[in-house]
Amino acid sequence: MLRIYQNTYRRTARKAVVYSTKVICCNHSTLCNITRQPRRNGAGAQWEQHHSRSHEQFLLAGNQARGWTIPPHSRGYGMFVVRILKGALKLRYLVLGGAIGGGVSLSKKYEDWKEGLPDMKWLEDALPQGERWSQFSQNLIEMGSVVKNAIDIAKEDIRSKTTVAALGIPADESRKKYEKLQSQVETLQTEIMNVQIKYQKELEKMEKENRELRQQYLILKTNKKTTAKRIKKSLIDMYSEVLDELSGYDTGYTMADHLPRVVVVGDQSSGKTSVLESIAKARIFPRGSGEMMTRAPVKVTLAEGPYHVAQFRDTDREYDLTKESDLADLRREVEFRMRASVRGGKTVSNEVIAMTVKGPGLQRMVLVDLPGIISTMTVDMASDTKDSIHQMTKHYMSNPNAIILCIQDGSVDAERSNVTDLVMQCDPLGRRTIFVLTKVDLAEELADPDRIRKILSGKLFPMKALGYYAVVTGRGRKDDSIDAIRQYEEDFFKNSKLFHRRGVIMPHQVTSRNLSLAVSDRFWKMVRETIEQQADAFKATRFNLETEWKNNFPRLRESGRDELFDKAKGEILDEVVTLSQISAKKWDDALTAKLWEKLSNYVFENVYLPAAQSGSQNSFNTMVDIKLRQWAEQALPAKSVEAGWEALQQEFISLMERAKKAHDHDNVFDQLKAAVVDEAIRRHSWEDKAIDMLRVIQLNTLEDRFVHDKTEWDQAVKFLENSVNTKLVQTDETLSQMFGPGPWTRFAHWKSITQDQQKRRSVKGELDKILKNDVKHLPSLSYDELTTVRKNLQRDNVEVDTDYIRQTWFPVYRKHFLQQALQRAKECRKAYYLYTQQGAECEVSCSDVVLFWRIQQVIKVTGNALRQQVINREARRLDKEIKAVLDEFSDDEERKAHLLTGKRVQLAEELIKVRQIQEKLEEFINSLNQEK
Repeated sequence: MLRIYQNTYRRTARKAVVYSTKVICCNHSTLCNITRQPRRNGAGAQWEQHHSRSHEQFLLAGNQARGWTIPPHSRGYGMFVVRILKGALKLRYLVLGGAIGGGVSLSKKYEDWKEGLPDMKWLEDALPQGERWSQFSQNLIEMGSVVKNAIDIAKEDIRSKTTVAALGIPADESRKKYEKLQSQVETLQTEIMNVQIKYQKELEKMEKENRELRQQYLILKTNKKTTAKRIKKSLIDMYSEVLDELSGYDTGYTMADHLPRVVVVGDQSSGKTSVLESIAKARIFPRGSGEMMTRAPVKVTLAEGPYHVAQFRDTDREYDLTKESDLADLRREVEFRMRASVRGGKTVSNEVIAMTVKGPGLQRMVLVDLPGIISTMTVDMASDTKDSIHQMTKHYMSNPNAIILCIQDGSVDAERSNVTDLVMQCDPLGRRTIFVLTKVDLAEELADPDRIRKILSGKLFPMKALGYYAVVTGRGRKDDSIDAIRQYEEDFFKNSKLFHRRGVIMPHQVTSRNLSLAVSDRFWKMVRETIEQQADAFKATRFNLETEWKNNFPRLRESGRDELFDKAKGEILDEVVTLSQISAKKWDDALTAKLWEKLSNYVFENVYLPAAQSGSQNSFNTMVDIKLRQWAEQALPAKSVEAGWEALQQEFISLMERAKKAHDHDNVFDQLKAAVVDEAIRRHSWEDKAIDMLRVIQLNTLEDRFVHDKTEWDQAVKFLENSVNTKLVQTDETLSQMFGPGPWTRFAHWKSITQDQQKRRSVKGELDKILKNDVKHLPSLSYDELTTVRKNLQRDNVEVDTDYIRQTWFPVYRKHFLQQALQRAKECRKAYYLYTQQGAECEVSCSDVVLFWRIQQVIKVTGNALRQQVINREARRLDKEIKAVLDEFSDDEERKAHLLTGKRVQLAEELIKVRQIQEKLEEFINSLNQEK
């Protein structure tokens, strides 16, 4: 047999493989070492043939030398077996070498491919963490429970009404119960609305972050800078943006918004919303059965486009108006925004809801749908609802360039209309009013034809108008589409006896299509006539504001609230970074001081004083051990965490205060910074597991009762002396208030003592005699001592009771005890070696020193644990809380306006706003002139 030792190695992936083979024949000790070279031009085959022949001859010669006779056929069979074994072994090593080479090559290709991938580590910081998703899902569950409670209360309300009706319960009781349930439902509805608003903002924020992340990923993937293509805006979109800017414009220069828009006014349920939907060719508003649905102004910008879609100004979602599901979502969103805009118990709001509707064949214009005029208020409305609607309607109609679309219900008596009087007050000559009579299909059956003719010719009402139109906005079915309604309208006017055969009005005065053409034509005519004048007015306003800024703030640039907020945000985050850079020694000092401030009162009042007044050293040690263990198991860990949190808060606030003293400090940020810090501190709480960790550490530390070296002993003595001196100062202040000022103070400051203070001085004199006679007196007075003191005072004509004597005794005895403790501390300063030799049997009583050494050790290990917790966890968690608060504040415009105030901020905001409006106006005017 052959023993083959193979040593295989590969130089490179594409070079030849070199094998070094050692062969040892089993019947001789000759070693054959042959190196196999790469096969080139048949040399390898020749070498292999030579090698096989030489070894066959060598084996044959060896066997013959031993006297073995091998038949020819057996020798050939043996050589055949040897060749098979050798070929099998060679094939194995070839496969092994190929596998190793292929693995190396594959590994290299994988590394090259991995290096070519973009770095995605930024996604870990950009995407929300698991804790945030958990909080989000928990809040959704809570919101679901709130909704369920509201539904249960509503069901209970219905059930209670049925029970009242069936059982004949008195009306007063049922009314009270109904009012109570109704108030609960309203409260729950308010809570649900607030939760919906909160998570609507959160979803919008997450959608925005998702879009930004997707854009960044595409940039990294393509490794190219994508240039944003500027989409050319339509004329009506540019004009709508100007109106959006003006909607939030508030100025002290009395610069009113006089740009044209179409104001849709009418009585409640007169069909004004239906007219607007007919013009927009989509049922985009929520419906109600006689109740008020329009609670806030809705600005609708109509524009022509290839697809029939709607979109709100502050979101990117487009609603496909050809799909019923999107229409339902749009109506729900409009209703949600209306209810969300109503705050503080109001019924209507001045907050504008802006949306754009685009579609084939739509006339370009801007319409504002207002709440309907009411004559009577219901019990569920606010007391000022009627006046608020009147004031809002007058405000929009008082714009001298606004086109008033006056909607009148044709199915009711004209004398019951409230809107015509308001329109006549704002536009007495009718130069910008278009009158629209709705529901004429019902009017045909109910009204007198002559009366309809007078209305549409402008002879029934004293008000005047540019034009009079008659429309049909429905046939009493909520699920009818706009196409069905418009077809019904066309068929009605073709076949109507009132409008077709008798010729009451001209054909161009009917149908919603003719109305939209007339309104659009008048709208653009008004725009072209007034836009230049409005642009000049804003130029003058901008000049005045810039002049005032230069006079008041010549060295400052005009920074608005958003820019100031970003600057304040950067400064706050810089202070958070500074907080993480505080040295360990400073943290130890701050935490130690705060811990002793929190713990000192308990140590003295509940541990040291009761144990020291027990009477013997053994009882002192036993009582100390019991009280310390109870304290460490219960209140000490929580108090320590509280001290750590207050130390962290104090250090952060001190950093903010030091930043105020910098030479480049801007006090305009002070109110905002204080609000952010207060809110972050209010939200932040220490980790719960820290209490359990501290409990274990503190219990183990308190088990050690032996002072290890002289240095620790001296530190404990000093700690005891300082603590006792602090308590002595507090006790002296108490005695000073109780007994009045001393002789020198009375002489120098012209002060005197009261009668009660004189009486207490007399009591103190008797008590001092007792302490002088018995230096080791117990903490309380005996009955005989109280009687003796009272009788001695009676001889001096001082009448006091026993409670009065005890009240005086308590601070007097405390001062006496503290003075003795201070004296013992001085005696124990040099008694360390005596303590180490005699231990508890030491002649000098130093148990109080050992107690304060144990307290000192607990404070040290607790402070060290809290410092590590602050540096490693709590500072970072506070950083996250501050960032979360800043993100919330950045989205809350009302809060920013409340926190960033002052003339400088107001003037800068106004100037920036006027510049934006002027620039948009000039851009619109240029496009308008090009269209001409």
